[in-house]
Amino acid sequence: MTKSAVQTGFPSSASGAKKSIGAGLVLASLGAIAFSGKAIIVKLAYRYGVDAITLIMLRMLFALPLFALMAWWAGRGKPALTFRDWLGVIGLGFSGYYLASFLDFAGLAYISASFERLILYLNPTLVLLFGWLLYRRRATRPQVLGMIVSYAGVLLVFGHELWLGSGGKGGGVAAWGAFLVFLSAVSYAGYLVYSGEFVKRLGSLRLVGLATTVACVLCILQFVLTRPMSAAMQVAPEVIWLSVLNATLCTAVPVLMVMMAIERIGPAMAAQTGMIGPLSTILMGVVILGEPFTAWIAAGTVLVIAGIFVFTRTGR
Repeated sequence: MTKSAVQTGFPSSASGAKKSIGAGLVLASLGAIAFSGKAIIVKLAYRYGVDAITLIMLRMLFALPLFALMAWWAGRGKPALTFRDWLGVIGLGFSGYYLASFLDFAGLAYISASFERLILYLNPTLVLLFGWLLYRRRATRPQVLGMIVSYAGVLLVFGHELWLGSGGKGGGVAAWGAFLVFLSAVSYAGYLVYSGEFVKRLGSLRLVGLATTVACVLCILQFVLTRPMSAAMQVAPEVIWLSVLNATLCTAVPVLMVMMAIERIGPAMAAQTGMIGPLSTILMGVVILGEPFTAWIAAGTVLVIAGIFVFTRTGR
């Protein structure tokens, strides 16, 4: 044993393990909070009259070099991708990062950031539903209970948003926004279901880097095909800086943080720690955006988090 181990009475390896777990929990928490900040930044940018296609293009334009570098770094010394690998990467990039991001950005124009985060937090339940539909994997009773509780929480907040008319815009507008964000969650769940094989073959960091690079290119191409180039020059300077912040602090950085957290504490504990995400979104929405915090939102949030907690605990 080392001198430090003798003095403390604990094996040095145990001390190192505790430090690793502590660092993993911090990384997972910061990653979840940073991810949650994306909705806040998008809502702030919408105040300057930018549309979803232009906004997501700016985010992906600034994120592209970071993800391309990530893909290159993770692929050093690895075998080149086969044609089948490239097809998989393109499909996953389209579903998990292009389509899911675009639908999310579009939906945020109509609903609150808090409600958006609660809908996206249903992802584990959607993955289970995909597994049942595609592979006939049965859910346990606790998982079904967790799903019921979580969806009850979302429906509670949804009913509240419909009643308020999403800030006076009308209940139908709020319903449309919720539908778009739910489709975003479905699209990302499809990515999670189909990415397992490619994660084993390419590695998680390389796959994320490649898939997000594909998504960045698709978002830029979508803008080029649907908007005049002058539209990018006419956005407010604040939108540019918000997009830079979104691309770095709320996109690339949390991806790395969560990956590093999983290496230290495993995916199950990282997922449990990620439950801080909806709470941080609600807090930032109240403080930064001035969104109301009502008993309906509080009750819905408690139900969603409790349901996902039961769901993920029994699903391990």
